[in-house]
Amino acid sequence: MLQDILITGLVTGGVYALLAIGFSLVFGVARIVNIAHTAFYMLAAYAFYVALTVLELPLLLAVALAIGTVTALSVICYRLVIAPIRQHESAVLIATIALALIFQESLLLTFGGHFLGIPAAVEGYASLLGVRVSNQRLVVLAVVAVALVVTWYALYRTRFGLAVRATANDLEIANLMGIDVGRIAMLTVAASVALAAIAGVVVAPVFVVDPLMWLSPLVSVLAIVVLGGLGSLRGSLAGAFILGYVEAITVFAVPAGAFLKNGVSLSIMIVVLLLRPEGLFGVAFEEER
Repeated sequence: MLQDILITGLVTGGVYALLAIGFSLVFGVARIVNIAHTAFYMLAAYAFYVALTVLELPLLLAVALAIGTVTALSVICYRLVIAPIRQHESAVLIATIALALIFQESLLLTFGGHFLGIPAAVEGYASLLGVRVSNQRLVVLAVVAVALVVTWYALYRTRFGLAVRATANDLEIANLMGIDVGRIAMLTVAASVALAAIAGVVVAPVFVVDPLMWLSPLVSVLAIVVLGGLGSLRGSLAGAFILGYVEAITVFAVPAGAFLKNGVSLSIMIVVLLLRPEGLFGVAFEEER
């Protein structure tokens, strides 16, 4: 059981890390609480399903098409829905909830409420720490690791990353220094949704695809960003693996634990809010920001 928990927590935590880092990135730069973030994750899984099983495209082309399409859609949604009301945080929150529900209902109308399966891209199993792990899960770990490294490099070794960090640190000063904060916010939304799309594509062959698959990760992501601290990428990474292992322990060690993991996530979020509202690596934001 211990080995199963170690491997499952690692895979789950990696997927949560991609989702939570994107969520925190948008909040830190654009001050947007994007409830539709995991809905884009769901759209990527469906786009991958259509490209692979309906259009019968080659695997890599299907992956690129799914991620590219969903990322482009996020930019369109940002320009049409979020950008005009970005200064009003409550309006943005309501708008992103509406977007998520529109995506959900559209998929229900198009595909029905059925569970859809995608064939594994990589067949077979391997032994890791004495546990029999599917090669598809190992692919998930590899893709997550590469995506996290590329994200770190883009944020800390490129001019775009410098502009993103400057905007996140102080929006007004970044604007005065000549940074186009509106463009940076749009590109940050695209980058965060690209991370969510990568997560959706890699988990699609591991789990089933359905129109409600965005709700459970949303609960976990909210718990993670509260645990790690809103706007803290380091906190999101740490919180993702902490929550991933907590959920793995709950599923393997508690009877009917699979039905309790969301409750555990919410309990952790409430406890952290009560004891340490800023989270483990919280960032203090000034009111005028």
